[in-house]
Amino acid sequence: MPLQPDNYTFPLAAEVTRTPMRYKNRYGIELAADLYQRKDFDEAAQYQALVIGPPHGGVKEQGPGVYAQEMAQRGFVALAFDPSYNGESSGEPRHITSPELFAEDFSAGVDFLGTLPYVDREQIGVIGICGSGGFALSAAQVDPRIKAVATTAMYDISGVNRDGWQGSATDDDRRQNLARVAQQRWADVDAGHPALTPTFPADIPAEGPDPITSEFFEYYVADRGHHPRSIGGFTVTSAAAHINFGALQHIGDIAPRPILLITGDQAHSRYFSETIHQQAAGHSELVVVPGARHIDLYDRTEVIPFDRLEGFFSENLKSTP
Repeated sequence: MPLQPDNYTFPLAAEVTRTPMRYKNRYGIELAADLYQRKDFDEAAQYQALVIGPPHGGVKEQGPGVYAQEMAQRGFVALAFDPSYNGESSGEPRHITSPELFAEDFSAGVDFLGTLPYVDREQIGVIGICGSGGFALSAAQVDPRIKAVATTAMYDISGVNRDGWQGSATDDDRRQNLARVAQQRWADVDAGHPALTPTFPADIPAEGPDPITSEFFEYYVADRGHHPRSIGGFTVTSAAAHINFGALQHIGDIAPRPILLITGDQAHSRYFSETIHQQAAGHSELVVVPGARHIDLYDRTEVIPFDRLEGFFSENLKSTP
């Protein structure tokens, strides 16, 4: 659907409030976020809370807001944020993507929620959508304040940058990629500003884009999910940090805290969730949604298993050590 009058991709539910927030991460970058709560919530009570991150290239007005609103209606305090250097968050130059900073942004959300007197600091979890799924897991590896983590349509952005799609990259492929990034650094120095990756391929074949590109086009470019601040391309030289970071290596450190991985049986990204499920040392649950494609788990409220998310966090935020 076209953008709402308030510049969000979905209508605000009558029983929910949405409040813009600003706070800093540990690097001093000011993050822009929206806090979702039920209108009838009691400030004298203690609530479970969630930090919700966007797809890689997305913003809080899209999928994170959809999730935050749904979870707020179910009694959670929910925070949807824009990552550092993107959306309405600060940071220059614009559109950097960083595995460490994007993981830190989840921990910064925990920091902020912990300052609210009605949030129980021992009952904070995170949800990562698409690329934020990998960053949420990365944050949980080193931040035990995150008591439970869920991902939907998860992508391991750093892993796929280093190892290629489904691990298809060779050592030569990686060296060539790094050589291209190194040359781009010189080009950026000479130009005085960083180049951005193209949003979509410049030359789309006559038969149309490949299925994955077509799916992202449907969400980010068409009216379904388009937002002017999303998917504007990332700095080309950001790729080196992801290649260096590599695939998620310490998933076992999340145990005994639980992981919920949601994917679709038609999702091209399904293998990322299955890989983490196999690697997890503690409790890990894999939910495969029948008929769901990757982008359907961004915004299709009738498809996304919100009942399962509610049950997962309700149970585990209060019981996980």
